[in-house]
Amino acid sequence: MRQGLPIAKHGQTVGLLGGSFDPAHEGHVQITRAALARFNLDRIWWLVTPGNPLKKRGPAPFSARMQAACALMQHPRVTVTDIEAKLGTRYTAQTLAALRAHYPGVRFVWLMGADNLIQFHQWQNWRDIMENVPVGVLARPGDRVAARLSKAARVYRSAKMSAQASVCLARAEAPTWCFVNLPMNAQSSSAIRQRGEWVAPL
Repeated sequence: MRQGLPIAKHGQTVGLLGGSFDPAHEGHVQITRAALARFNLDRIWWLVTPGNPLKKRGPAPFSARMQAACALMQHPRVTVTDIEAKLGTRYTAQTLAALRAHYPGVRFVWLMGADNLIQFHQWQNWRDIMENVPVGVLARPGDRVAARLSKAARVYRSAKMSAQASVCLARAEAPTWCFVNLPMNAQSSSAIRQRGEWVAPL
């Protein structure tokens, strides 16, 4: 096991919520707490990425985003991590492959907001992600219909698990994905930045 990586035991289910977290906000906290319950997960790791390949503008300094995320996300079963920085991976498919090699016997679930499902087909090797780990999708404001009509949703229509069976997702074999609705939280990182409420230290 590489030094500095979080601990997970054989047989545990671990949800992975990746993103720039630029900055982390209560919407992230809400979907994290909901995912623990709805998908019956043992733990969730926030994967604070050094940079998002799909975003032209670079995020705030990595250390500032990590510090803010750690201060906000306080839960005994949630760990804020710098896994991608330690592993040197840039894309989600690479990160998942590395984690599955480092943690044999741990069942990972990729978590995302419905807004990410809309553009999921633009991610590098997105089909590899779907084919190798279950995917839990959590509704975000304004994205429900577009997410359900997205390319990824259409391609993997037959692999969709009903929301009523969401607690079984982590133990299901990939490809399996599940879309669950949540009470809406309108917070977004881009809106926080636009209002000037996130000024990260250099």
